[in-house]
Amino acid sequence: MFEKEAKGSPTASVKDYSAGESIVEDQESVHFNHGGIDREKQGSSFLAYFNVVCVVAGTGSLSLPYALKQGGWIGLFILILSWLFSSYTGVILIRCLYHNGKTRLSSYYEVAEDAFGRVGYWLAFFFTFIILLGVPTVYMMLAGMNLNSIAQGSSAELSPGLWTVICCVIVSVPFVFFKSLKEVGFFSAFGTLATLITILIFLVQSIRDQKNHPNVHRDNVIWDQFPVALSSIVFSFGGNPVYPHAEAGMRRPQDWNKVVISALATCMVMYMLIAVPGYYIYGSDVKSPAYASLPSSGAKIAAEVIITIHVILATPILLTSLALDLEKMFGISTFKFSRVVEFLLRVILRLSMVVVVAVIAIFVPDFGDFLSLLGAFSNCALVLMFPVIFYYKLTGVRNKGIFELIVGALIIILGIVGLIFGSKSSIESLIGFFQTYNK
Repeated sequence: MFEKEAKGSPTASVKDYSAGESIVEDQESVHFNHGGIDREKQGSSFLAYFNVVCVVAGTGSLSLPYALKQGGWIGLFILILSWLFSSYTGVILIRCLYHNGKTRLSSYYEVAEDAFGRVGYWLAFFFTFIILLGVPTVYMMLAGMNLNSIAQGSSAELSPGLWTVICCVIVSVPFVFFKSLKEVGFFSAFGTLATLITILIFLVQSIRDQKNHPNVHRDNVIWDQFPVALSSIVFSFGGNPVYPHAEAGMRRPQDWNKVVISALATCMVMYMLIAVPGYYIYGSDVKSPAYASLPSSGAKIAAEVIITIHVILATPILLTSLALDLEKMFGISTFKFSRVVEFLLRVILRLSMVVVVAVIAIFVPDFGDFLSLLGAFSNCALVLMFPVIFYYKLTGVRNKGIFELIVGALIIILGIVGLIFGSKSSIESLIGFFQTYNK
């Protein structure tokens, strides 16, 4: 039960927002300690909407036609479910920030720790660690593949592995020598713009190419690949760990529900523009990333160049976010060491991270299955399961309606299916790909 500071009364009861009411009903009468956040100096709700779209709409969309290939047309139903469920978990995660009625928690980690103590904190950290290391790995794989494709037949032709190493070296310069990299609006805006342009290029070029694929095979449902298709799709809605920071930047936090729902709906429209034509035109022959299915042309090269620039710009930001957490964990700071020692330890840690990313990116040559594994193992937990479990633990179960409990149970079940069976299917696919690749 929240506490209300009314004029002339020290405390008075107020609605239990954990039951699903608006987070902030009246900013004049409900006051929180926001941890130093001055709401009057924060941005508009539209800016928060834009930031959420920029965070969520990324290269995961390029694997959606491949996800339909894995699961069949039922993947569209999974896509819609994932959109609805991720919108719901985006709403309840922010409610968890205000669960005690006095102070606002500041991060996903703090919600996990309030719910399950240090065990919850480390569990959230582990899955976030996998994502923050895995996504840069996917990005370097993608950049290496793109540059190899662009350079084929020219004097600059190299192997995909060598291009991946070159990309990692480029990324390591700002990552290693700059202590912190704040994700400025330009980078996030460019990433979303790059994804949108690539989707539109694919849409136009695939329609033109349809006449060359008259007899493609499509399935309505492939049950044994359902979990891995689910994990690929859930990966495209991964943004929950960033939502507390997006909401903290809002002048009107009571608009958060509208912001996250409309932002994810925008992403959903973008995803439909690539998923439906991609699978309809190329069927079981569709590749991941989707533009790899297109015939060689200037438009395809443009898509590869745009996405390559995007991932090279985005990778240092993601790695820095993880590095700052690790440096805090290991106590690498000028408070504990001299500036020279702190710098050397930071360089060693960050170079080690780049090496790990490069090695995985080189030796895991299948983009689609690795992305599915990331989605299955981490995003099914971070996007689907954890927010619901934390919400029930922090706000109770008895104050929820039967419909909300059913929805929560479905989300947890879907997350478990994606996590366990999606990971299993992705690992089996990667093993099969390795065997074929080695032969």
